[in-house]
Amino acid sequence: MSAIETRLKDLGIELPTPAAPAANYVPFVKTGNLLFVSGQIPMGAKGIEFVGKLGEDADVEFGRAAAKLCAINLIAQVKAATGDLEKLVRVVKLTGFVNSSLTFGDHPKVVNGASDLMVEVFGDRGRHSRSAVGVAALPFGVAVEIEGIFEIA
Repeated sequence: MSAIETRLKDLGIELPTPAAPAANYVPFVKTGNLLFVSGQIPMGAKGIEFVGKLGEDADVEFGRAAAKLCAINLIAQVKAATGDLEKLVRVVKLTGFVNSSLTFGDHPKVVNGASDLMVEVFGDRGRHSRSAVGVAALPFGVAVEIEGIFEIA
């Protein structure tokens, strides 16, 4: 078992089978040494989780948990694309979309749920650039969607 797989196990995380695209796109694109992973929503073992709008019917901790689940799904897509998480050189960038009210301003705190997990799992390779953006709505009413760019060997 690789060091990353061991770290995931120690964190109590079992990677899911990556979700198939819900429309006319692919889950990831490899070009050169970059891997672009399509936006991941908080899809859990029982289906879509963490539905809600931050600042209305959901709080920051709810959003952080949603972002963490999105990050787990991103990691599952990276593993599907590479076959081995040890091929990850670096998490380059995450873009987090937060379903939020007009007055909600804690988007960065929400997306920290994903950022913190990337560093927990990958160490310094998990440190990345990032955008955290508030949006009026997301697919299926989910609280958060996150896409990522990864450098792979």
